[in-house]
Amino acid sequence: MIVLDIINVVALVYFAALNLTYLGLTLASFPRTNRYIARLKSLHVEELLSAAGSLPISLLVPAFDEEATIAEATRSLLTLRYPEYEIIVVNDGSNDATVDVLTEAFDMAPAHRLPTSAITTAGVRQILRSRVHPHLWLVDKDNGGKADALNAGLNHSRYPLFAALDADTLLESDALIRIARPFLEDQRTVAAGAMIRIANGCRIKGGEVEEVALPHRLIPEFQIVEYLRAFFVGRTGWDAIGGTLIISGAFGVFRRSIVAAAGGFSTDTVGEDMELVVRLHRYCRENDIPYRISFVPDPVAWTEAPETLRSLGLQRSRWQRGLAQTLTRHISMMGNPRYGTPGVLAYPYHFFLELFGPLIEALGYLSFGITLALGLASPRFVVAFVFLSVFLGSALSVAAVALEEMSFRRYRKGRDLAVMLGLALIETLGYRHLNTYWRLKGMWAFLRGDNDWGTMDRRGFGEENGAATPAAPVVGETSR
Repeated sequence: MIVLDIINVVALVYFAALNLTYLGLTLASFPRTNRYIARLKSLHVEELLSAAGSLPISLLVPAFDEEATIAEATRSLLTLRYPEYEIIVVNDGSNDATVDVLTEAFDMAPAHRLPTSAITTAGVRQILRSRVHPHLWLVDKDNGGKADALNAGLNHSRYPLFAALDADTLLESDALIRIARPFLEDQRTVAAGAMIRIANGCRIKGGEVEEVALPHRLIPEFQIVEYLRAFFVGRTGWDAIGGTLIISGAFGVFRRSIVAAAGGFSTDTVGEDMELVVRLHRYCRENDIPYRISFVPDPVAWTEAPETLRSLGLQRSRWQRGLAQTLTRHISMMGNPRYGTPGVLAYPYHFFLELFGPLIEALGYLSFGITLALGLASPRFVVAFVFLSVFLGSALSVAAVALEEMSFRRYRKGRDLAVMLGLALIETLGYRHLNTYWRLKGMWAFLRGDNDWGTMDRRGFGEENGAATPAAPVVGETSR
């Protein structure tokens, strides 16, 4: 009985700490988002486009077995509004016709290009350049994984900023100018993340989202609410207090010189996006480099979410492995004042509440059930457990949906808003428990030393509700 009491107390403390932290982030994100919306009203895109000419950007697009979607994805990048940028598609040893599709679609021809950095990567076979679009390049290399492909692109990029993209990420036409703003406004900025939205259910044409709508499947609908909470509340709130530890691998912009000096992307983790950001914090602080890592709460990038439990489970398991790999690698940051807010607040939160959260939750649910079954649960305990584990979490999800409605209002149909609010209320009943199970699997895989990315079936983007001819499974992921 003493063991049950201890587990129950630990679970209550965990749920209280988790939700109170998110409540604090929510309170920080509302004024932060409102100030950003107010600034957008005075935004003159043409003026910013002119000003951004001094900060050209290299777009790095790693691709593995993407023959079904790579041409359309590349065409959408060619339509972006930005005065000076280059596109570097990195073929990571594809087994299909990715190179042939790009060569035929854009009239690619062999070209010479000197590297600008010397990060070790798998061998580069050839470099090609489009005769039609001179700012489009293709680096064809042996397989080494997503991080290795990004490093190869980094080695061959020329501009002071670079964007790391997934091959199936759709950017809005003014995405680059919006995410470049932190670099224009503060020269200390070394990295900036963006709002990632789920494209499932949207009408897409010519590589652009024409109409925003919810999907017709429950699994991606739950993820939309989850993303709103994670980005609008979580990342906006952490940005407000200078504690950003994650920039989504789907779309983030970095200062090339700093990333190259820090060693580029780590190739021995499945969470290379988070690991790089944490390492940038350490590198800048340990070398006394003034820096800032920002988050832009703009809906600038769209990605395809898993639509099956299998694919979603593989994704969440991998995310948990990446989290564990990153946090254990940089354990010296734990509570260390040398690393400021990232070390004193953000790192402990992710370590104790995100990394070990699934284990505490699973034990807590089990102990709660046993306590009820044995008739040992007092009414006060039951109310406290349900309030902290269910109702408070649901309230925070509702707050995230409300923040979306009060700010960007991308879902304009009343039905869509009603569905999102309903999902926010029931998300903690079942869907959260599935996530706990998948994350536990991820922790077990980490303990076994599993470093495999795995595969995820994608349907691809089409013109009606995200439906298109199913694309081949690809290695890699769109968001974190």
